[in-house]
Amino acid sequence: MDQPIHPFTELFAQLGMPSDEQSIRQFIVSHTPLAAGTALAEAPFWTPAQASFLREEILEDADWAEVVDQLNAALRAD
Repeated sequence: MDQPIHPFTELFAQLGMPSDEQSIRQFIVSHTPLAAGTALAEAPFWTPAQASFLREEILEDADWAEVVDQLNAALRAD
């Protein structure tokens, strides 16, 4: 699998969130598991701007889409 264009740290920075490795791990741990029927952008913990960004990146299959997909998978892990 190719490395995404953007790593998690850049995605979290883009979302206006702490982007150090420990903060990212804590975010994932505290929000896992995301309910199976909930789209990533519809999760209750996003601000409207964050949700919009996540939704648009996936819909446009933009260069952030791969790392957004990885975040989605990480939040659904058991």
